[in-house]
Amino acid sequence: MHHFFVEPTQICGDTIAIEGSDLNHMKNVLRIKPGESVEISDGSSNRYICEVDEYEQDSARLHICDKIQDDVELPSRIYLFQGLPKADKMELIIQKAVELGVYEVVPVVTKRAVVKLDEKKAAKKVARWNAIAEGAAKQSGRNRIPEVHDVMTFAEALEFAKSLDVRLIPYEKAEEMGTMKSAVDQIKPGESIGVFIGPEGGFEEAEIEQAMEQEIIPVSLGKRILRTETAGLTILSILMYHLECEIHNL
Repeated sequence: MHHFFVEPTQICGDTIAIEGSDLNHMKNVLRIKPGESVEISDGSSNRYICEVDEYEQDSARLHICDKIQDDVELPSRIYLFQGLPKADKMELIIQKAVELGVYEVVPVVTKRAVVKLDEKKAAKKVARWNAIAEGAAKQSGRNRIPEVHDVMTFAEALEFAKSLDVRLIPYEKAEEMGTMKSAVDQIKPGESIGVFIGPEGGFEEAEIEQAMEQEIIPVSLGKRILRTETAGLTILSILMYHLECEIHNL
């Protein structure tokens, strides 16, 4: 069943209006006909099974057949601060991070980042990355579409992360594997979490020192050196498992 997202303002009584690019995708790309069923999420814990009533000039009118409250979101908001990687790796990282439950993704320019984006290129990339996040959210049955922010400097990212409850930065020189376990074990559902991942080549020591000055915790992901596209997904997987176990008492 095809999956779409709407704003609460698009829901009125037992009717949902599909507008804009989703209307074109539904009508002209997927060729969904009146009478066929689709699934709608409203950005919270509500999902709707709907039947297409009719197409109007600027919208599609859907009739709500069933409302389901099924919160598939993680009990904590996880922010992935991803150092800009080369080529199209960011697309893979965003897709998989959304599948693993990330709340928002923040692309970050670091000292060892090879990629250099001017304002125009950055805007196009961010638009593309948000489209990938939307597609991954639909595919994985998320209730909301995680936002991919505009590209930030490392200093801006540190400032953005100040309000988060827990902040981690995987670092190959972190001394003990136990550091990761002890840090994760203390995280409780409902706390906001920031995860900083370096680009190819990792963070410079000066960046790690800056992060530690902001009380961001360096942690180890094991004895092997992970690629940038692997490191973030590894820690997201660990956090997803921990949080799900906490909330379900597993």
